[in-house]
Amino acid sequence: MDCVSPMLDVACRLWDCTAKRAAYLTNLQETLESLRNAMEELKTVAEDVKNKVDRAEEDREMRRTHEVDGWLHRVQVLEKEVREILHKGDQEIQQKCLGTCCPKNCRSSYKIGKIASKKLGAVTELRRKGCFSDVADRLPRAAVDERPMEKTVGLDRMYAEVCRCIQDEQLGIIGLYGMGGAGKTTLMTKVNNEYFKTCNDFEVAIWVVVSRPASVEKVQEVIRNKLDIPDNRWRNRTEDEKAVEIFNVLKAKRFVMLLDDVWERLHLQKVGVPYPNSQNKSKVILTTRSLDVCRDMEAQKSIKVECLTEEEAINLFKEKVGETTLNSHPDIPQLAETASKECKGLPLALITIGRAMVGKSTPQEWERAIQMLKTYPSKFSGLGDHVFPILKFSYDNLKNDTIKSCFLYLAIFQEDYEIMNDDLINLWIGEGFFDEFDNIHEAQNQGRNIIEHLKVVCLFESVKDNQVKMHDVIRDMALWLASEYSGNKNKILVVEDDTLEAHQVSNWQETQQISLWSNSMKYLMVPTTYPNLLTFIVKNVKVDPSGFFHLMLPAIKVLDLSHTSISRLPDGFGKLVTLQYLNLSKTNLSQLSMELKSLTSLRCLLLDWMPCLKIIPKEVVLNLSSLKLFSLRRVHEWKEEEAHYSFNLEDANDSWENNKVDFDNKAFFEELKAYYLSKDCHALFEELEAKDYDYKPRYLWEDENRALLEEMESLVHINEVSFPIEGAPSFQILLSSQKLQNAMKWLTLGNLECVALLHLPRMKHLQTLEIRICRDLEEIKVDPTQERRRGFVVDYIPGSNFHSLCNIIIYQLPNLLNLTWLIYIPSVEVLEVTDCYSMKEVIRDETGVSQNLSIFSRLRVLKLDYLPNLKSICGRALPFTSLTDLSVERCPFLRKLPLDSNSDTYSLKTIKGSRWWWDRLQWENETIKNTFNYYFQDKFSLP
Repeated sequence: MDCVSPMLDVACRLWDCTAKRAAYLTNLQETLESLRNAMEELKTVAEDVKNKVDRAEEDREMRRTHEVDGWLHRVQVLEKEVREILHKGDQEIQQKCLGTCCPKNCRSSYKIGKIASKKLGAVTELRRKGCFSDVADRLPRAAVDERPMEKTVGLDRMYAEVCRCIQDEQLGIIGLYGMGGAGKTTLMTKVNNEYFKTCNDFEVAIWVVVSRPASVEKVQEVIRNKLDIPDNRWRNRTEDEKAVEIFNVLKAKRFVMLLDDVWERLHLQKVGVPYPNSQNKSKVILTTRSLDVCRDMEAQKSIKVECLTEEEAINLFKEKVGETTLNSHPDIPQLAETASKECKGLPLALITIGRAMVGKSTPQEWERAIQMLKTYPSKFSGLGDHVFPILKFSYDNLKNDTIKSCFLYLAIFQEDYEIMNDDLINLWIGEGFFDEFDNIHEAQNQGRNIIEHLKVVCLFESVKDNQVKMHDVIRDMALWLASEYSGNKNKILVVEDDTLEAHQVSNWQETQQISLWSNSMKYLMVPTTYPNLLTFIVKNVKVDPSGFFHLMLPAIKVLDLSHTSISRLPDGFGKLVTLQYLNLSKTNLSQLSMELKSLTSLRCLLLDWMPCLKIIPKEVVLNLSSLKLFSLRRVHEWKEEEAHYSFNLEDANDSWENNKVDFDNKAFFEELKAYYLSKDCHALFEELEAKDYDYKPRYLWEDENRALLEEMESLVHINEVSFPIEGAPSFQILLSSQKLQNAMKWLTLGNLECVALLHLPRMKHLQTLEIRICRDLEEIKVDPTQERRRGFVVDYIPGSNFHSLCNIIIYQLPNLLNLTWLIYIPSVEVLEVTDCYSMKEVIRDETGVSQNLSIFSRLRVLKLDYLPNLKSICGRALPFTSLTDLSVERCPFLRKLPLDSNSDTYSLKTIKGSRWWWDRLQWENETIKNTFNYYFQDKFSLP
């Protein structure tokens, strides 16, 4: 039995093998049919899979998986192989012996049957593997998504500046700010498409429209989509958890985040964006309408996107109009330039108006359109329904109604009007915008903060020093907001030319604010009254507006008649009892009316630069019980009719003897009403004093001066005074009044006879100080010991009693020796010194003055004129960190300037003087001379 079992096992195996091999021959046809059916089923499954793949890939955001791609490829290969097997198998079956089932070639049939059987297994296996849960994966996003953008005009310079900032590794966050419609988004799109799309420095660029309110969740969603963070790491996660996911992805990449339309701080940390720095070399670029947002976002560089230049604006406008329209009439190109100028370079307005003018092929159509732009811009196609609403977002984003009122107020002035900050703030005070402040200085500080804010958000524009204006399109939007948008289109009347006709104002009884800039005054008499009128501003008008006053009752608050030809206040003027602001500056009034006593609500009274004003009746000012601000700044040159003779030396190098003056003519000098000595005063004084003449000059307002000071001192609410003090008795009133000292803003001191030493009292709000024509004055002092008692030391300025004093004018002080007291005036910005014969040095070298004291650190303008004995400005070189303009005339002995290699030239613009003087200056070395020679201008060769 032991040998039988192995033999049976071998026999079984031989039988199985033989049977299996025999099956390849006997079952060939059946095997081929099974293979054919299995292949058809596989092809059907493959077709379904391919359809799924095609659908997934159609949106170009997905790509087939490698597994699916390999499977489909194997199906194609297997299909070809099966096709060949089936073809050969069919041929083999057809070649059987006639009338029998036996193949002609057993070996060949066996071989085909064996291959077919194996392929059937392969087809079955491949069919089994054709079940896929996902046939395609989402494609990785492009590093930079190109954004739609039209051809740009005028952005090349700004684009180059932004690109330079991107290349600076120290600048991680870059802010682009500017008024609405200035092209900030267009500029950032250009940077995205043309810089980031072509440079390979960044692995991913993410564009997010932030808008307002800034939503961390929405920003996170945009970033997640760009980074392809999968659902299982995102869904049902908290804001903090999502921030971690974003952070973990971005920290390993060099990224750029493009944040468009940012209105408030977006906390990058809360979003999950790593802070860009020089280590990770990533960037964040944002656009906003507010410089404050750039600061809040901690931008290392803030770039203002300015409006286009006139040439750029014309080019953009013509491009939008199109060549066909421009060539339709010879006059249209010039009219197109005129129309483009109405937009003042604002791209949004240029594009909108340019598109609206497409197809306007006659000059008449263009002329009507231009007239509409000038008179009723909100009616022009696209402005009222597209441009203004976009710009209105900036207005809506202002913090409160007071700021909004202050913004709209500037629109009542004429187009392109530039107004001094303080003048605008005083008008706001007169309107009652700051009634919550009892102290006018607090109200003015609030006004300055509002002006700065409106400049920061690009609704106001800075012009010159301490002046603002409104962009024309912003002004049109403001007028639209204040009138048509608010539902009262007649609320504001601004007359800028002489085209106003009577029928246009016949329905203006609803008017609340009128500003007149032309001679159309007569037409304003048409309504019987203006019962709602609150504000009446008249500028540069030759017509006397006094006949209009009786129409103003009963609500008028602000009356500005400055720069008009009014010569008298009419009867009944005192009935304007609601008046809070009255400006009569630069008018021809010779005296004020006693009726002003009735204006007990008046807060601001301005009487500046009124050369004809001789009389202010007593007790008029005293009865203005609500008065907070009184300003009476005077013209300093004597008019020809105020003096019988004016002494004037023609040249600094001439002596007074060259003037042909008859000093023996006693009658002439005793009859002299006033004099103006512009140059070598001391010699003339000495000559006159040698004569026994009653030549004392009569200073205008000498008696009234003292009385006015006493009346102002009695006013309870007076906070701000600008006033010329003539004579030592009047100056004594100032010295004895703490109220006047605290209120003084602009002070002129003149004719302080017999005063050799002038002690200046503490005047913490004083901004401008003029000291003129004081022939006995030798020295000016502020009391350092008094300063120290208030916590002030000479090498630490901020506690100074004169921290507001920024303008100092010294004129015709023939015996004044120096201005060393200025070391105690830390904030001086403008210093003018003229006709001081005895002055040898501006700042005297003293051992008690610390070398660390920063003298003239804020000085911007220094003018020295006719100081014939001046030898030194300061004994040591000064940094002059703020100096822009230095002018030296007729100072022949000034041979050295306080400038060296440490003096700052960053802000310096010009040094003016004569070439003769400049060439004789002494310098520490040639390098310093060459450095400052670049800024020198020969004053006598200037055009």
